[in-house]
Amino acid sequence: MTNPCERRARRAASAFLLVFAMLAAGSAALAQDAAPNTEQMIEALKPRTRSLRNLVVGEAAASAPVAAAGEPATMPPEPATARPSLSMAIRFDFASARLRPEGAAVLDRLATALQASDLRAGRFLIEGHTDAKGVADYNLRLSQQRADEVRRYLQLHGVDEQRLSAVGRGSQEPANAAQPLAAENRRVRIVNLE
Repeated sequence: MTNPCERRARRAASAFLLVFAMLAAGSAALAQDAAPNTEQMIEALKPRTRSLRNLVVGEAAASAPVAAAGEPATMPPEPATARPSLSMAIRFDFASARLRPEGAAVLDRLATALQASDLRAGRFLIEGHTDAKGVADYNLRLSQQRADEVRRYLQLHGVDEQRLSAVGRGSQEPANAAQPLAAENRRVRIVNLE
């Protein structure tokens, strides 16, 4: 026979396990739903128009590039971080470039987004990123293989191959530099090159 304290402890432990299991199931569903929908992807990747609101006349004119006679003045290229981009946690098998079904579902939406009228003329860079766990050379190869797989998948789903480039970044550009092993560092980033 158990005493009342033991019974309460068992009930509390059972309740805790039940709540934990429900939270785990809910967070898995949230993680799957956390991927952006097609409209959100289009909005994130749409080229941004430059506004005249921030135009500075005077000092800026003095620092503008000067071209030789007969040559057009060129502005330095915008940094890649200023370009429209979208980071997504595409699911692959462990230590592999083989897409998992939930990763394919996200890429189906991305293929649809890249073929939408707002993005149809754009060129895109697919960057593969890993966390810092493991050897840097291995992570670089794996990230390239995953970026190539995303490119291949998008091509098979109607996106013109001439519009897509793929590059592996390994763990060189973490999303969370404070925690190099964090899950958010394992991602695929799509950058609009237009």
